[in-house]
Amino acid sequence: MSTAAASKPNSPSAGARRVNLKIVMTSPGFIYEPYSPRERIPFWKRWFTLSGWRRTKEDIISEMKNAYAVSRLRKKTGYTKKQFYGEALNIYKEVNTLMAHGDTSALRKILTDRMHSTIKNELKRRQSKWSSVHWELVKPAVSIRTLRARMIGLDKKDLDKGFVQLTLEFVTKQKFEAYNSKGDVVSGDKSKEVLVKDIWVFERSLFHPGAYWRVCGRITL
Repeated sequence: MSTAAASKPNSPSAGARRVNLKIVMTSPGFIYEPYSPRERIPFWKRWFTLSGWRRTKEDIISEMKNAYAVSRLRKKTGYTKKQFYGEALNIYKEVNTLMAHGDTSALRKILTDRMHSTIKNELKRRQSKWSSVHWELVKPAVSIRTLRARMIGLDKKDLDKGFVQLTLEFVTKQKFEAYNSKGDVVSGDKSKEVLVKDIWVFERSLFHPGAYWRVCGRITL
């Protein structure tokens, strides 16, 4: 949240000042309906039991929410999956690179406030163990897929006044190595590629001028 105040020069009474306070939401500050994998159920149970019918209904509603969020996003921003995946991978690489360098100032632009606070605390804990780290992304990504799409509406009368959150799964090859204050390797091996799976949530406003994608969270399964 941020606030902006404006005052009128002509006050209705001496010594009084009228202030109009405008509140601007830059992020909801939470992950809406966080993704979790759904247990597979057999065909007979899905269609011939009460619990299966409930599950089928839940799955249909979830897919409808996915479709609605993507449709609003496409209408307002011209979203395409190919373009977004490329942008998301670049953000993924940039965040991890800046984290490796400990650059919390540069991270602020591509993270929501809550996520930035989380990363800062993680870096403090890491720096108490390791003096520096090497991190490298081996491109291209092995795979990227969308797990969930959700829209957070702020005004029932204005469908475009809201935020869209897309949950992506990245499967990539990475190189990592950590060092102590003497420069000795204490963890990892940058000569070896490691297969890593991450689930990140990206967020974008549909109503702020010049809005862009930021990371608002990560999901651990």
